[in-house]
Amino acid sequence: MAVDATLVRDLREKTGAGILDCQKALTQTGGDVTKAIDFLRQKGLATAEKKAGRTTNDGLVVSYIHAGNRLGVLLEVNCETDFVAKTDDFQELARDLAMHVAAANPRHIKREDVPADILDKEKEIFLAQAKESGKPAAVLDKIVAGRLEKFYAETCLLEQPFVKDPGVTIKDLLGQKIAKLGENISIRRFTRFRLGEE
Repeated sequence: MAVDATLVRDLREKTGAGILDCQKALTQTGGDVTKAIDFLRQKGLATAEKKAGRTTNDGLVVSYIHAGNRLGVLLEVNCETDFVAKTDDFQELARDLAMHVAAANPRHIKREDVPADILDKEKEIFLAQAKESGKPAAVLDKIVAGRLEKFYAETCLLEQPFVKDPGVTIKDLLGQKIAKLGENISIRRFTRFRLGEE
């Protein structure tokens, strides 16, 4: 199937993917742009998983100060080379991530970072709430598991919906950038400061 060059250009503008990748995605999906975007996202996640084991010793430390100077973020984002760290795409990603941390207030980078004592306390609270709602004992574990997933999505940076595009999680966003830039990218650490907050 021949793919219209206008569709390729539109898909490229929407996703930032390469021309050949856009052509392949449109061919695979019969020219359906929405399905092609999903195809490219899945490909990006697969590419990201392949690169996940590679070390990231370069990158940037960025800051974001919200209007009014009452809220600020310092964030370290790593990549494999200083070449990628200097690209506009990587720098834009770093700024977007810092702004996201300011807006969404995550407490941890990934679910594995949540301390066991906090996790145990949350499970205990969720179980008590489920019991109080009068649900049968057989479904209590499923209710707790569902509420834990919501807890992770609210408190873990990688699982939060990206503030600029809520249809994409931060993990998906990183996957897209890894596929586009060709290097592993990781968020190493962040600190969020709010005036007067302990």
